[in-house]
Amino acid sequence: MRRFLPPLWPAIAAGLLTAANLSPQTLEPRPLAVPLQCPQGDCDVLTGPPQTAGMRSGFVRLKSGESVGWHTTGRNEESLVVLHGKGKALIEGKPGLPFEAPALVYIPPATRHSVKNTGSELLEYEYIVAPASVP
Repeated sequence: MRRFLPPLWPAIAAGLLTAANLSPQTLEPRPLAVPLQCPQGDCDVLTGPPQTAGMRSGFVRLKSGESVGWHTTGRNEESLVVLHGKGKALIEGKPGLPFEAPALVYIPPATRHSVKNTGSELLEYEYIVAPASVP
């Protein structure tokens, strides 16, 4: 199972707070452009409130044969924006969904899943998780 590295955002957020002369209590979601520079591998990009209204995202790199491991979306929906490589979205109880960059993979709420690099090159993707209205 692929482990995610600790987020790099505390240092970035501290810099934004200082630059904007705001305290964490007054921060509200606002437009943001974030470079995908994760020198140590995987990293969180958006971390939810107060940075966003509830959306989270991160950047993932998987070597050939690696997997992120089984997990669930819970009450969230998830999109994978595949930037490089190819792989398979493994969905519990269903056939896997093969994909190759550039691609978008959608994972519905309450879905147990994993992502595996099935190619010979590095698989890189951005995941975006957002709260979903589930009846």
